[in-house]
Amino acid sequence: MPSEQLEDYLKNIYKIQSSEGKVSTTLLSQKLRISPASVTEMLKKLADEGIVSHTPYKGVQLTKEGRRRALQIIRRHRLWEAFLVEVLKYDWHEIDEEAEKLEHIASERLERRIDEILGYPSTDPHGDAIPTKEGKLQSRQDRVLADVEPGGSATVRRVSDANPDILRYMSKLGIALNTKIKVKEKIEFDGSLRVDVGAKEQFISAKLAQHIFVEMK
Repeated sequence: MPSEQLEDYLKNIYKIQSSEGKVSTTLLSQKLRISPASVTEMLKKLADEGIVSHTPYKGVQLTKEGRRRALQIIRRHRLWEAFLVEVLKYDWHEIDEEAEKLEHIASERLERRIDEILGYPSTDPHGDAIPTKEGKLQSRQDRVLADVEPGGSATVRRVSDANPDILRYMSKLGIALNTKIKVKEKIEFDGSLRVDVGAKEQFISAKLAQHIFVEMK
């Protein structure tokens, strides 16, 4: 099978498995925008190659080898994101789509060179951990901003990169990694927050507050 197609499957299985626990054929087909029948056929091939374990009606899981290969792809993706921001000066809402293309063409030599030029970063521009070349991934226990009670303060450590429009809006509010936020009020009827972002007061919706991961003080 084409390596790019294989890499897309592995990366998306890993992401769903990490967030949902169970990877269903339906959910994977939605992520990949491929018919459920085609996904089922591909999963059977991956299972034959020992990359995934697939139990009909119970979902799919990466094997040890599948996880190792998925983390390699995620490492390249996040290194490219860091390169696009640090070297080419992209904004953080612009980089995911570009990195999706570049992750498939990076040789090991180029990957090592990018890592070296960037100073061996441990996180990407959205705060997600970059897997090591040995395939290890640092675990994080960040809380969402929505959990911070009025009077509490927190520092932004990670943001969701699922939607570029959300990232663009965060930038308009002055929210970036390491931004300090103080929660002044939580609006009871809708869960929105009145906060200080630096020296400026802002209102943050309950939905947006679920996409901002913080270290609480």
